[in-house]
Amino acid sequence: MKANIHPQLYDTLVKCTCGNEFTIRTAVPEINVEVCAKCHPFYTGQKKLVERGGMVERFKKRYNIK
Repeated sequence: MKANIHPQLYDTLVKCTCGNEFTIRTAVPEINVEVCAKCHPFYTGQKKLVERGGMVERFKKRYNIK
């Protein structure tokens, strides 16, 4: 492998706005995020998914096509 072409890796501290912090290995020393797995509605169960149907079914329903 060639010398001096790879980025330096850091033990990066990732900070979320909810206060959650964890470390990963990346090429940047610090990362600030707005949403993480601890506060995202999908993972916390605060928001329910609503099945709206597919695009074709909604089109057929809108124009009464059978």
